[in-house]
Amino acid sequence: MVDDVSRWRELAGGIVERRKPVESAAEDATQRLLGRVASLGARTDIAWRVLQVSPSDTDLLTALARREALPDLTAGAQEGIRGLSDEAGRALTGVRALFGARRILSGKSRKEEAQQAAAYLLSLHERFTGVRLVPELEALATWDASTTPPVGPSAVLDERVGFAERLGVRAELLERHELEGARIAITAIDRALQRESEFRAAVSSAGNAVRKVEVRKLVAEMPVERLKDATSGQLRITALIDAGIRNVQQVLDQQARIRTLPGVGETTGNRMIGAAQTIRQTTMDDMPIRIDIRNRNQNTTTLLTKMRAWDAARSIRGATADLAAADSVRPLLKSLDSRASHVVLIPETRSVAALRSALAAVEARGALLTGGNSTAGDDPWEDFLSRPADYYAMLAELGFLADDAEKTQGDLPAEIVEAIRELTLDTTHLKASLRGYQSFAARFAIVQRKVVIGDEMGLGKTVESLAVLTHLHAKGSSHFLVVCPAAVVTNWVREVRAKSTLGAYRLHGPARQDALKSWIRNGGVAVTTYDILGWLEGQIPRRAEPACLVFDEAHYIKNPDAKRTRRSTALIGRSERAILLTGTPLENRIEEFRNLIGYLRPDLPINASEIAPRQFRKQVAPAYLRRNQEDVLTELPERLDIDEWLPMSGADEQHYRAAVLQGNFMAMRQAALRAGSRSEKMQRLIDIVQEAEENERKVLVFSYFRDVLDAVAAHLPGKVFGPLTGAVPAAMRQNMVDEFSRASHGAALVSQIVAGGVGLNIQAASVVVICEPQLKPTTEWQAIGRSHRMGQLESVQVHRLLSEVGVDQRLVEILARKNELFAEFARVSATADSAPEAFDITDAELAREIVAAERERLLSGG
Repeated sequence: MVDDVSRWRELAGGIVERRKPVESAAEDATQRLLGRVASLGARTDIAWRVLQVSPSDTDLLTALARREALPDLTAGAQEGIRGLSDEAGRALTGVRALFGARRILSGKSRKEEAQQAAAYLLSLHERFTGVRLVPELEALATWDASTTPPVGPSAVLDERVGFAERLGVRAELLERHELEGARIAITAIDRALQRESEFRAAVSSAGNAVRKVEVRKLVAEMPVERLKDATSGQLRITALIDAGIRNVQQVLDQQARIRTLPGVGETTGNRMIGAAQTIRQTTMDDMPIRIDIRNRNQNTTTLLTKMRAWDAARSIRGATADLAAADSVRPLLKSLDSRASHVVLIPETRSVAALRSALAAVEARGALLTGGNSTAGDDPWEDFLSRPADYYAMLAELGFLADDAEKTQGDLPAEIVEAIRELTLDTTHLKASLRGYQSFAARFAIVQRKVVIGDEMGLGKTVESLAVLTHLHAKGSSHFLVVCPAAVVTNWVREVRAKSTLGAYRLHGPARQDALKSWIRNGGVAVTTYDILGWLEGQIPRRAEPACLVFDEAHYIKNPDAKRTRRSTALIGRSERAILLTGTPLENRIEEFRNLIGYLRPDLPINASEIAPRQFRKQVAPAYLRRNQEDVLTELPERLDIDEWLPMSGADEQHYRAAVLQGNFMAMRQAALRAGSRSEKMQRLIDIVQEAEENERKVLVFSYFRDVLDAVAAHLPGKVFGPLTGAVPAAMRQNMVDEFSRASHGAALVSQIVAGGVGLNIQAASVVVICEPQLKPTTEWQAIGRSHRMGQLESVQVHRLLSEVGVDQRLVEILARKNELFAEFARVSATADSAPEAFDITDAELAREIVAAERERLLSGG
């Protein structure tokens, strides 16, 4: 028994000897690592605590792992080891009095102690063997610390190391390469902030290179006779023609030869060359840059690359969120040891997710800068195709697209123009580039406070409004409200988020109550609909009163007796600022146009009659600004209007005659497309779609009638989207447009003209087909404007399907006379270019007139 206990005691001692240095080394490693944890942030606002680890920490981490690898001691094992270490040692010493000579020589008390020791050892022996504690000790004694593999820094938070719980359950590990990208990005950001002027100069240089190539082509086409025009006929060019010099570019290319031509001489030769250089420079000064997506040459690619770099560099000053992200990361990067391979982050007032988001924002911004300033990286053409309007705005800013100041200003009085010029627009919170005419419109709205902006479809009324809101936000305003048709709520929310730093809140749909609470609490832009205004009444507290209202498609409130008009005007009356956006301020009568101005400026005397358009424009000018596409978008692709006059097939005539005899005006308008594949219009429409696919284009098909759209969708070849109608929810409309935009060539989007013609941007299509004449020209103009607008890169074909006889011909004749009135009252005015002609007759009167005339024609013809 004594031999057994002695052996067990040696086992226990060996176990203690092995475990103690392991635990001691682990505790030492823990303290050393914890001592290196540093805090990032101010004393009162520590964002994170940070521990940097490197390969040199392998010994420390291995020591921690060895402690974790130590076999667990059961309660019985711990008690047994203590017993073997303490009482058992004394008992083994005392029991010797019962052995050998000591048994004879020991005294009585000593023998009694030995007897007690023997009894204890016997009891201990029985207990160890009874609970099988010995095998457990033997197993513990075999453990060897050297069997634990080395642990590198990447495993610092692993369970096998056991260090994570000492740092906090939210600790996370970042690898060095995750921080290196941010380090490079911050360097690029700082460099860009210092070198923005260099980026701008690089764009100017690249732009001039592109322009020189185009100028050379143009000058090469100019006959040499132009030299006479440049010198008021004082130069004789016969010698040049005799020498085979036929164009102005040849004069520039052969300067040395010209001076030696017979009959020319040094003086005359220099005058010829000077005249040619003047022509070239004048052409250069007036030459706008057009970016041809079908001719992706190296010069234009370089220009786009430099523009992307400049845009990224200058946008940093307004990218407050990204700059804040960079500042939050700087302390960590500054403190980063060159040997550190990993960083442990322990969140305090900011989460690790927030840091990762900051790193991503900084790297994204840096990628734009570093990628945009080299020939490597993403294709700059892809970025251009995704946002061409931004690129053209930059070209306009550099003078490569000249804005006509007079056309930009409309009919505004000189004192208002002067006030607008003196205002500096704060674009800190705007993430879009503004054209000169767009900046002017924004400043006009700010100076005049309550205005109608009636720029023609596609000129960027949305971004003009956002420029106003972001300027006001920079000056301290917090809450803004946009009211628009349901179809464009999604588009407005997207635009606010994409082109500004303001928050966007959708006050439409089932989640509008929560969105309203968030908007009231946080500020930003709330987007709602005319129909929701009733629900919104009384829910906006005084502290969240909008600093500026924006009413999109403002012709929705042209009727002063409508509920939505009364609710809108009540809002306008309480607000200091309001912007009404409409490309069609003159829908049916001049009185409706007068109503819109009156909502905003009841103080303006607008008493001009229908026979005094010039006086009318002058009276509304302080509150009305309008510019037309051809006046301010020099880079807009060509628009080709094609009136497709078609005969009626026999089946078409049958449908048409039946509709006339019934006196059904709407059925008369649809008759030429009711016969399906037997319809002449349908056959021509199919041909147009097939031609579009061959020419790598997409098609928009508009009709007023749902039945026509269903028939068209059933007969068209290829991929057809729609019909997009008023019954399609707003979000689904935008999804439909997005899917159409992603589709391949030859795809067609079929839409009701009153639904798809409002608020949506459908620049993916460059062929527009209108199935029948519309009762209001503005309806057609709006529909075409969905495609032919700023940012369109392809020429746009507009096909109008017209029957040679019947209602189509009569509608075209009658409505043509009404366009003139709109041009006189709204088109030349400060804002309106898309306004409809001012109808003096109602739609019902128009229908009765046409039905009567067609009955007479058909009956008289037998």
